[in-house]
Amino acid sequence: MKTIKGGEFLLKETKAENIFITEDFSEEQIMMKESVREFIDKEVWPQKERFEKSDYAFTEEIMNKAGEMGFLSISVPEEYGGMGMGFVSTMLVCDYMSGSSGSLATAYGAHTGIGTMPILLYGTEEQKKKYVPKLASGEWFGSYCLTEPGAGSDANSGKTKAVLSEDDKHYLINGQKMWISNAGFCSLMIVFARIENDKNITAFIVEYDSENPNGITLGEEEHKLGIKASSTRQVFYNDTIVPLENMLSERGKGFKIALNSLNIGRIKLAAACLDACRRVITEAVKYSNERKQFNTAIANFGAIQYKIAEMATKTFVTESGSYRAAKDIQNKIDEYVASGSSLQEAELKGVEEYAIECALLKVYASEMAQYVTDEGIQIFGGMGFSQDTPMESAWRDARIGRIYEGTNEINRLLSVGMLLKKAFKGELDLISPAMEVVNNLMAIPSFETLDYSELFSEEKELLNNLKKIFLMIAGKAVETFGIDLEQEQQIISSASDIMIQIYMAESTILKVEKLVSKTTENECKVQIAMAKLNLYNAVEEINTKGKEAIISFTTSDEQKMLLMGLKRFTKYTNYPNIIALRRLIAQKIIDENQYCF
Repeated sequence: MKTIKGGEFLLKETKAENIFITEDFSEEQIMMKESVREFIDKEVWPQKERFEKSDYAFTEEIMNKAGEMGFLSISVPEEYGGMGMGFVSTMLVCDYMSGSSGSLATAYGAHTGIGTMPILLYGTEEQKKKYVPKLASGEWFGSYCLTEPGAGSDANSGKTKAVLSEDDKHYLINGQKMWISNAGFCSLMIVFARIENDKNITAFIVEYDSENPNGITLGEEEHKLGIKASSTRQVFYNDTIVPLENMLSERGKGFKIALNSLNIGRIKLAAACLDACRRVITEAVKYSNERKQFNTAIANFGAIQYKIAEMATKTFVTESGSYRAAKDIQNKIDEYVASGSSLQEAELKGVEEYAIECALLKVYASEMAQYVTDEGIQIFGGMGFSQDTPMESAWRDARIGRIYEGTNEINRLLSVGMLLKKAFKGELDLISPAMEVVNNLMAIPSFETLDYSELFSEEKELLNNLKKIFLMIAGKAVETFGIDLEQEQQIISSASDIMIQIYMAESTILKVEKLVSKTTENECKVQIAMAKLNLYNAVEEINTKGKEAIISFTTSDEQKMLLMGLKRFTKYTNYPNIIALRRLIAQKIIDENQYCF
């Protein structure tokens, strides 16, 4: 399977056979999916209301059971007590573990991701042997202590200090952390602190035992909008003793560790939104089939069908992009291992390569989840606003997704910033294709009638044109602002939104094309409809964001030329019948009485 570099999807065409889709799951992965789903349906879903009553003990109990089932050890190599199943399997388990409750999703993600991975990726052999087996089994739970009252998005500005003791045998940590997930039941903390006046923070592995707290004090549980049974506390350190050997990686490497840990967290957050949305859609369609108004089920109304179709399409799109990127990461890891890298080094490089895609997916998935849960409430009407139905808690839980693992605003800025950094380092050539697009705008457009009889032929040409829009706007913005572009956050955000829509639309078209190759067009007519509906929505969004950017930093003839390019590149030859597509998608789900893709 041929992979492209991170961010290169904007420059190169990807073939459908070169992407991974969920229908490619191995027998082992299918069994794992069913096992996790059965666990959630049996142990969690029937007692879901306990999460809403801030039953932290229940969260801990479920995490213990997940440990017994092996679900905490999917990505941990076998030599440290794990299953060593690879990145796609890690995403798969995260996906289905997270569907029932945001509280469990947060506890699970914080433990298996940012609570464990920094040690796996940066720890010494001694550190990994000492700590990882305990984390993999669930004997210990992990937490990640980065955020401070004055250091949120600006994570490297933390004031927590680590001072070397007079006998040079340990560090004394003093400071305050906040919004720490799993703080109430963790036995291990990844703590970030500054040594002297270092430019960058340093990471430490800190053990925690409530009976021998070692200068660590926990604040009260935070009262939150959602994820109510996810333990979230402030943590205070007062001369907390940390042995020298518990420094993670090297002095001053903490910021790098934080960034790379968040890359993994971001793509896993995208996965964590998926099954929650599948369940919301299923609950919403069941209700719409049962609820009668004006002597008919409300599922028969076009306004409800609009919602069902859009909810399902956005969920399907998120799944397409998430598993495509996960497999790209897995392929890159395998590539590095085959060329002689250690698994530790390969995983670091593999995830870092696709950091742009991780950021894009985090933004799209978290906003998709908010949309789906909000429309779920609307389908339930007044009942959706009641705590007696699962919609309002799903909506509240979804809201945190746009904030943690880096706010969506930060991730939008990061995605474009990382892309431009790759270009400036010579890893991607953005300038030549951007100049080519602008030069072609001056040429007379072709009026040749093309043959669009092949599936997705027009959609793929349109997709290629959407990439030209990004290159046109990003290239002109770099030319106009130079290094000051980073100050133009609204323009960068518009460019990021264009990039997000391109990646998600391409991922979906390629997934469906591959699915058709395994079956038939007729069997995939609903998936084809979702790919076409999503592309239409993407074109509309790109048109809006592109126009906003162009009219905000160009003038006169240059502005006219770019707006002409935007119009040309967002033009359909044959518009899809959007209402018919929505009806087709909604009817399938209504007939099945569940999300069925």
